[in-house]
Amino acid sequence: MRWTLKPKPNPETVKQLQEALNVDQAIAKLLVQRGITNFEDAKTFFRPNLNQLHDPYLMKDMDKAVARIEAAIKAGENIMVYGDYDVDGTTSVALMSSYLKTKTPNIATYIPDRYDEGYGISYKGIDFAEDNGFTLIVALDCGIKAIDKIAYAEKKGIDFIICDHHRPGSQVPNAVAVLDPKQSDCNYPYKELCGCGVGFKLIQALAETSDETIQDLIPYLDLVATAIGADIVPITGENRVLAYFGLQVVNQNPRAGFKAIINQLKKETLTITDVVFTIAPRINAAGRMKHGQYAVDLLTQMDLDTAITYAAEIEEFNSDRRETDKIITVEALEQIKQNKEEDRLTSVVYQEDWHKGVIGIVASRLIETYYRPTLVFTKSGDKLAASARSVTGFDVYNALEACSEHIEQFGGHMYAAGLTLKEENYEAFKQAFEDQVSKTIDRQLLTPEIKIDSQLELGDITDKFWRIISQFAPFGPGNMSPVFMTENLKDTGYGKCVGEDDKHIRFTATQSGPEKFVCIGFNLGDRLHLIKNRQLFKAVYSVDENHWNGNVSLQLKIRDIKE
Repeated sequence: MRWTLKPKPNPETVKQLQEALNVDQAIAKLLVQRGITNFEDAKTFFRPNLNQLHDPYLMKDMDKAVARIEAAIKAGENIMVYGDYDVDGTTSVALMSSYLKTKTPNIATYIPDRYDEGYGISYKGIDFAEDNGFTLIVALDCGIKAIDKIAYAEKKGIDFIICDHHRPGSQVPNAVAVLDPKQSDCNYPYKELCGCGVGFKLIQALAETSDETIQDLIPYLDLVATAIGADIVPITGENRVLAYFGLQVVNQNPRAGFKAIINQLKKETLTITDVVFTIAPRINAAGRMKHGQYAVDLLTQMDLDTAITYAAEIEEFNSDRRETDKIITVEALEQIKQNKEEDRLTSVVYQEDWHKGVIGIVASRLIETYYRPTLVFTKSGDKLAASARSVTGFDVYNALEACSEHIEQFGGHMYAAGLTLKEENYEAFKQAFEDQVSKTIDRQLLTPEIKIDSQLELGDITDKFWRIISQFAPFGPGNMSPVFMTENLKDTGYGKCVGEDDKHIRFTATQSGPEKFVCIGFNLGDRLHLIKNRQLFKAVYSVDENHWNGNVSLQLKIRDIKE
């Protein structure tokens, strides 16, 4: 691991903030690093308020989208709510359909089949809309590149409203309205909304025309917070406000579908991390292993007993998903070894029978072993389909764009993308991708980096210090949980490996003062020798609460240890 200490903030700014807030210097430093330099900034940060949300009509085409939906409701038209099969897509569909059903009964949902139709808007979906008398489709978390599909729908007399957050191409579809803050001519002040976030802005605009307030929309924010966490968008600005209030809904008054999942987890208070690692994989498992409509049915279900039945079904899909991705990861690692590709700068693997629903997860798993841009391919109809994942700091979307002569179709973000290509182009693409990455990647990005907010003494870690930094939450990209480094640590002598195969390490750390902290380091069992015999070491960690047998104490979650 590369340890990178973030630059020290301006001492004068830190001093002024410290005095304005009456906090320790260590807290003031952390805040200034996050761009918080005065009392007002701090108030906005520590006390998120729904009034901080932007006017939805600042988004390009919002007036057109609202006018078309209102006209459809007035005329009694059938409206289809269409979304992708991942968490962002299914939460978006649940959000939009459940809101529109409060205005008109003529609402149906449509999630494309991952295997039969693939990602995004499909011809089959448009044909289904025509056959069933739908004249308006609201597409969420997809559609920004569906130029031909929207033209096809237009010929059939079907209008589209697109709510997307992916990067547009050089041309946008000729839809009634295209809501996407990443359009170069959209002046919406916050560009990092997820698909469900864009959908929420649309219902916020619709609510204004019905004399509803933002308070009336709070029950929908559990869906938005889940999408924000799962889609790994920055938890800054508007996303932070939406996630903050969404988590309150998850914990205090969740919809029946979430309650049914939470009942299985036996956890009292969920953080955004819990949502990402426990709720989101279960919602995702429906589209991965069976069909995304199962997730929408769960998330829109009003009756708790029915929701519990649905959640049990989805839990089975999730167990299957875990087993499948474990098997494929082993096979993919073996393929890299057999092909003697350990020293390449990319991992590109393919097997025709790999389950399309888990190749994205497998790509992320491969990065845990070979830290480099990764693509996992499988057969999909008469083409090959892949999920791409990247390493911090490297834009895989741009790398794929440079290889587009070998690709049929692709889309995505800086760190995650999907693509299809013809089987005969696979080897040429694989080499082109390796060449492109070799040409453009900074070699140090191939070693995982830990960004350290600041150096601390153990004596700095008090209950008050913890109370304040825990209020920095919700954490995520752009507002990560603070990471600290402390030198001259010693183990009290009882450090040991714990867990299956002694994978983890547990010890009690002291420094020069009386303070002692229990430390847990996941997957750091191989570092035990660095703390043996009371030798001095340094560690990088985050501070956390440990709940055990009714007792609550502070502990250090160790990220890495060095001599």
